[in-house]
Amino acid sequence: MPRTIRFVAAAVVAAALILAPTATSVTTADAKGDAAKLRQAVNVPGMRSHEQALQTIAVANGGTRSSGTPGYQASVGYVVSQLEAAGYDPVVQPFDFPFFNETAPAEFERVSPSPRDFVLTQEYATMTYSGSGNVTAQLQEVTNNQFPPGPTPSSSSAGCDAANFAGFVPGRVALIQRGTCPFHDKALNAQAAGASAVVIFNEGQPGRTDTIAGTLGTPDFHIPVIGTSFAIGQELHTMIGSPVVVHVQTATQSDIRTTWNVLAETPWGDPDHVIVQGSHLDSVIPGPGINDNGSGSSYNLESAIQVMNEHIKTENKIRFAWWGAEEFNLLGSQFYVNSLSDPELARIKANLNFDMIASPNFVRFVYDGDGSATGTAGPAGSGEIEQIFVDWFGSQGLASEPTAFNGRSDYGPFIAVGIPAGGLFTGAEGEKTAAQMAVYGGLAGVAYDPCYHQACDTILNLNETAFDQMSDAAATALMTLADEKVKPPKPPKPPKAPKAAKAGALGTVGG
Repeated sequence: MPRTIRFVAAAVVAAALILAPTATSVTTADAKGDAAKLRQAVNVPGMRSHEQALQTIAVANGGTRSSGTPGYQASVGYVVSQLEAAGYDPVVQPFDFPFFNETAPAEFERVSPSPRDFVLTQEYATMTYSGSGNVTAQLQEVTNNQFPPGPTPSSSSAGCDAANFAGFVPGRVALIQRGTCPFHDKALNAQAAGASAVVIFNEGQPGRTDTIAGTLGTPDFHIPVIGTSFAIGQELHTMIGSPVVVHVQTATQSDIRTTWNVLAETPWGDPDHVIVQGSHLDSVIPGPGINDNGSGSSYNLESAIQVMNEHIKTENKIRFAWWGAEEFNLLGSQFYVNSLSDPELARIKANLNFDMIASPNFVRFVYDGDGSATGTAGPAGSGEIEQIFVDWFGSQGLASEPTAFNGRSDYGPFIAVGIPAGGLFTGAEGEKTAAQMAVYGGLAGVAYDPCYHQACDTILNLNETAFDQMSDAAATALMTLADEKVKPPKPPKPPKAPKAAKAGALGTVGG
């Protein structure tokens, strides 16, 4: 890591429920103000230069920039060096997280009787945080497996208690039905009982019949653990009266690793009213992540640089953030939110999130902050942020449409503690509709990003028109919020003193 790094303490708060800042009317920054200045300064060539640097880093590090890999560490180093050159004093916040990578396809077959190779992804899948191993051994059921399944989705307690492994022969492969307790507990009990591998099959009720592609939650396992469909579990169950021998093989990396968030804030602006603009810096393991999320990260970096270069002194403080381990379930942004005290959280006025803003087959999606289109609203103020984007696109004659505000990206931990949020998205694995093609161009029936989470998410996987339009909208929203004057709430008026009683016509009665 760069030698000039400072570290942030990780004081986790037990409960971080706060009230949103006092709402005020938000007006999109005018054409001659800070928003115009930042839009002019942030351009596609500048953002592409950062994208090219991230691409070069990925190529030099096995094609990935995933958290927990040298490619991510090099990405952090690049962002830090760029921020320092622009005059920031960046902070690198370390945190540990459970890393997982499957280094080779799993294998699962019945050796005897009636040898059969099961089909990967269709009939079985490796559980996330499975250990590695190459096992050929007899299959043994644990107690409480149910055929047919019980009446409720949580009817089977198979494997949830050590007593379910009474009589289990160490070295055998455990066959366990889903239900009642987490996969982790079932597999850990099997490992403790001496199982050489674990096969967890789906429970069997409607909605619980398909192949399980689940997670064990933590890297506590040194044996293979796979999930399979109810049909496979039932098939194996019917044959188990005679010895059933199976082969299970997995090759994984599953351990605790350290990764980092990067934070930098403007030296000016009201520290009691902070705008956090964030983007996740990590890629998935299979690819370099140049659209997901090199695009959001490159806009974020270029906007930070240009705010400093252009001396755009905003009313409120801006905190730029690059999150780690987003692809492992938003872990970096969640760690950051957890590390703040309630007063620190209360100073954050809004969070802007930019995750994929240059998809090749793009749509101009805006997070549905008020929930009017998708039914899920963000905290108070999120609808106003949504409207900033909608108004900007409208002023440019550009269509936009809402997308679900469902916590799928790094704004999730912010809205969970009551901080208003918003952002942009150009689409991932979903397919463009014919109606969208008529508005935005591109190809109907094709994914917004055909290279989503793949090795082909390279520097060639960017739509520069989308990049330009979305970065303009992002810069407009950032400056609108950063320049908004937040009026403190008026103190309550003191109660009026009661009026003295008027004396009667004959004066006060008394002795």
